[in-house]
Amino acid sequence: MHLDLNLLIALDALLEEESVTGAADRLHLSAPAMSRALGRIRRATGDQILVRAGRAMQPTPRALAFRDEVRALVLRSAAVLAPEQELHLDTLQRTFTLRAHDALTTAVAPVLAQQVAAVAPGVRLRFLAETADETADLSRGVIDLEIGSAMPTSPAVDHDAVGMDELVGIARAGHPMLATAIDLEEFVAVPHVLVSRRGRLRDRVDDVLEAAGVSRTVVAAVAATGAAIDIVRATDVVAVVPKSVAVRLDAGVARFRLPVDLPPVPIILAWHRQFTDDIGHQWFRTLTRTLLHGGSA
Repeated sequence: MHLDLNLLIALDALLEEESVTGAADRLHLSAPAMSRALGRIRRATGDQILVRAGRAMQPTPRALAFRDEVRALVLRSAAVLAPEQELHLDTLQRTFTLRAHDALTTAVAPVLAQQVAAVAPGVRLRFLAETADETADLSRGVIDLEIGSAMPTSPAVDHDAVGMDELVGIARAGHPMLATAIDLEEFVAVPHVLVSRRGRLRDRVDDVLEAAGVSRTVVAAVAATGAAIDIVRATDVVAVVPKSVAVRLDAGVARFRLPVDLPPVPIILAWHRQFTDDIGHQWFRTLTRTLLHGGSA
């Protein structure tokens, strides 16, 4: 059965005005257009709806019986189709799924979870690690929000360039290299560990070093930043990590400025377009964006 909500709206106006002309004026239609709508309503319901009574028109018994129901349906359909206007965080029941490189998750997750719990106790968070292979989860709307460094290419995905994250070096506290200003020769002379989801023993740092005419020795590649930090803390191996991670490390690990210019890493929020106008998702995006900027919401 094909339903036309416009007929429901027209029926509501006709029953309210008890006049074809009045209903037409109310809906900004011509009188002939409203007469045609009344004819379609009569055929659909099998009832005259309005009948002539002298110079006026009056509702039929059936029309009077469902007048209040028609009004309620029109109001309800208007509410369903209208944009959400208010967000009540104290009663919001929702799960947001966020995917990011583990370094960013380490930096953001503790504060984000704390702030969400403080204002929206019914909201749950799921933090997923990046996968070694590209997935279509974001373009299918399975992931609510992704934090990464690459611009999305799918037309179904919206994004927001939040900022840039500087890369710095980390070494164990008391590392001999930290006794003086670190030059390029000292930097490449010590062993390195790098973070790679695919287990690669080379990244863009090596490209920059080779352009400067030097190379480093990578002794290990690990899939998680936390594992690289543990190796750094326990050995004389050093690593290159985002500053947003380094500033949160304990006293056992020291950070240092790199003796080579590395371009900062873009921080990009991405989400499926179906969430763009969702006020709950807008709140979550704003909260995450503010935290990535180093502030609090």
